[in-house]
Amino acid sequence: MGIKLYSKGGAEEVTGSRHYLEVDGTTIQIDCGAYQGKRKEAEAKNRAIPGDIDAVDAVVLTHAHYDHSGMMPLLPKSGYTGNIYATPATRDLAMLIMMDSAYIQAKDIEYLRRRKAKNGEPFPDEPLYDENDVVRAGDHFVTLSYNRPLPVAPDVRLTFHDAGHILGSSLAVFDVKTDDGREVRVAFSGDLGRNNKAIIRDPEIIPDPDYLILESTYGNRLHESTDDAMARLAGIVNDTAQRGGKLMIPAFAVERTQELVYYLHLLTDEGRIPELPIYVDSPMATNATAIFRVHPECYDQQTHTAFLDHHENPFGFNALRYTASVADSKRINDEQGPAIIISANGMCEAGRIRHHLANHIADPNSTILIVGFMAVHTLGRRLQERQEQVKIFDKTYTRRARVEEINAFSAHADYNEIRDYVGKLDLKRLQKIFLVHGESEAQVHLEKVLRELGVRDVEAVRNDKIYEL
Repeated sequence: MGIKLYSKGGAEEVTGSRHYLEVDGTTIQIDCGAYQGKRKEAEAKNRAIPGDIDAVDAVVLTHAHYDHSGMMPLLPKSGYTGNIYATPATRDLAMLIMMDSAYIQAKDIEYLRRRKAKNGEPFPDEPLYDENDVVRAGDHFVTLSYNRPLPVAPDVRLTFHDAGHILGSSLAVFDVKTDDGREVRVAFSGDLGRNNKAIIRDPEIIPDPDYLILESTYGNRLHESTDDAMARLAGIVNDTAQRGGKLMIPAFAVERTQELVYYLHLLTDEGRIPELPIYVDSPMATNATAIFRVHPECYDQQTHTAFLDHHENPFGFNALRYTASVADSKRINDEQGPAIIISANGMCEAGRIRHHLANHIADPNSTILIVGFMAVHTLGRRLQERQEQVKIFDKTYTRRARVEEINAFSAHADYNEIRDYVGKLDLKRLQKIFLVHGESEAQVHLEKVLRELGVRDVEAVRNDKIYEL
């Protein structure tokens, strides 16, 4: 029967990662992420998950981001009884993200029911999953530390290696022995991180694979250097402060928020920016930061040297304020003078960031800072494109606030960094690279880059197509 690879999400698109490795009839699912984008389309796609879950024997979660973990509760809800393998930090962050999603879904359903009753629009009456489903999913997690091989199916051994993307992220490497006696190594990159990122370690070079399933989010883009990004961040903060405006940063509650806090801490300590009020306005980000604090095993040496060796908390300093209640969040918009607001959701599709945008998007003294990938059809992408008219909470606003962008804070490797990473592998052994988690233009460019490097075969995966390895 051999080895087969196929995807049911995250192929020729960035969200909804869901890939499958089939070995002699045994099926392993890698990730179960949520689709994000046009609300009705995403809702329909997410409700079609998990599909034929009865055929899945094991599930592996590469990291906790919502587009990789967000639909995990649907697996046990649909009858899955097996294990979900993840690193300890990924398990903790994924539980937080899934619980937050359950809460948001419940609130959204309440709102949509009211609108449906008013306008007669059809919409599902129940959320995709609730908090009890998240708890049941948590019962299925089996944690596995980095570089600790573990059999997860007959003749299939899993090893996690640090992907350097977010806390606990992993490259999942499968060593497979088939019925016909072949020994094959198949690696899934998850989301590949970058060297010299704040807080976490650099991506680990994996044992040479025969096949690599590789993300391609920034397959046609290059990032700024960290030093340049620090200088630009300082410049944007100072410029907005001098104009007396608010600097609004939509940031994912996991990884991006903690990294921004880390850099703002350094810039304040170095006197490169004034000591402005800095608000982390996201209950989820506050909880995620607590999880970061209890997983120092994932930190790099620079973080230890800068903070931990001096018994200093990298995620707390005088100017920083974590807000919990809705009332605290509303008070931020009433305060006069310049301030920095870091708030979720990263793509501006949900969460408190929309309230801050609604309050300040028309203010020419304020700034919106884009620090991560914005999927198509999201409010974040429309802001990134600097559209003048944007809709927030069904109301159209004229954008007068400036829009700035710093790509260096992305947790994804750019195409040069991907090329450098792949170049460290044995290209004679590497039979093929399959590209996932990227839009088509990025994949076309990355395929060219990898072929020029000397990779013999590169192909962008299409959803539902079966690839024989």
